[in-house]
Amino acid sequence: MSARPVATIAAALLGIGALPAPGPSVAHHGRPMVIAHRGASAYAPENTLAAVDLADELGVGWVETDVQRSKDGELVVVHDAGLARTTDVEQRFPGRAPWKVKDFTAAEIATLDAGSWFGGRWAGARVPTLKEYLNRVDTHHQMLFLEIKKPELYPGIEADTLRVLDEEGWLDRHHVRRRLVILSFRAATVKAVHARRPDVTTGFNGAPAVADLPAYAAFTDQINPAVGTVDAAYVAAVQALNGAHGRPLRVNAGTVNDAAGARRLAGFGVDGIFSNNPDVVADALDGD
Repeated sequence: MSARPVATIAAALLGIGALPAPGPSVAHHGRPMVIAHRGASAYAPENTLAAVDLADELGVGWVETDVQRSKDGELVVVHDAGLARTTDVEQRFPGRAPWKVKDFTAAEIATLDAGSWFGGRWAGARVPTLKEYLNRVDTHHQMLFLEIKKPELYPGIEADTLRVLDEEGWLDRHHVRRRLVILSFRAATVKAVHARRPDVTTGFNGAPAVADLPAYAAFTDQINPAVGTVDAAYVAAVQALNGAHGRPLRVNAGTVNDAAGARRLAGFGVDGIFSNNPDVVADALDGD
């Protein structure tokens, strides 16, 4: 990892920490918020506690992560359905291809090195459980976009996720109103979360057709499209509708890691930008 210039980090510290929360009680106000995608994942191994820590050092108020379920029912923080890309699972368990998260127990996953693939200094980083991840985010007083990943592989994961959030204190009034958004690429999962906890802010990851947006607005508060699927007209169409909590739908787009892309999205009027390089995006939005 190459160190960021001190001035860049200072700008990030000034620019990210005071952003408005995207909860149901907050409307869009000017500068998009910056969301550290899988933590500060350009500089530390994605979805690890180290990536959360580094995001905090950069002053990032919001982090995004992914949750899946182990063979024995533990919720773990990892992006891919398989463990091979970001851990040493192939070396540790060579006879168990294709190394899917759902085929390993939490104890087995806890033995994996989730850092060496990113660089030697990160050797020994682990795949966190959701409980561990929530604790670290809380320690830093950060806020969380939590994506339920591959829910079709994990029947009932919506209820499991809400249970763990509740056990860890993340479904109290403060967290629900100011610090938590639950996401999914699967509309049925967003609907399930909204049905179980209608007070929780939810987001749909994708870009539904404009004609379909009113149906999504019934159960979500955000539409979060990929950067290549969004333009100013689409953002305006989304924001013209009220979401599940009776306030304008928000648009958070990503993933963008460069200054020009960040400025382009800001020009479209998006509410938030997901980035692996949140300091670069913050610098760009703050005029360098």
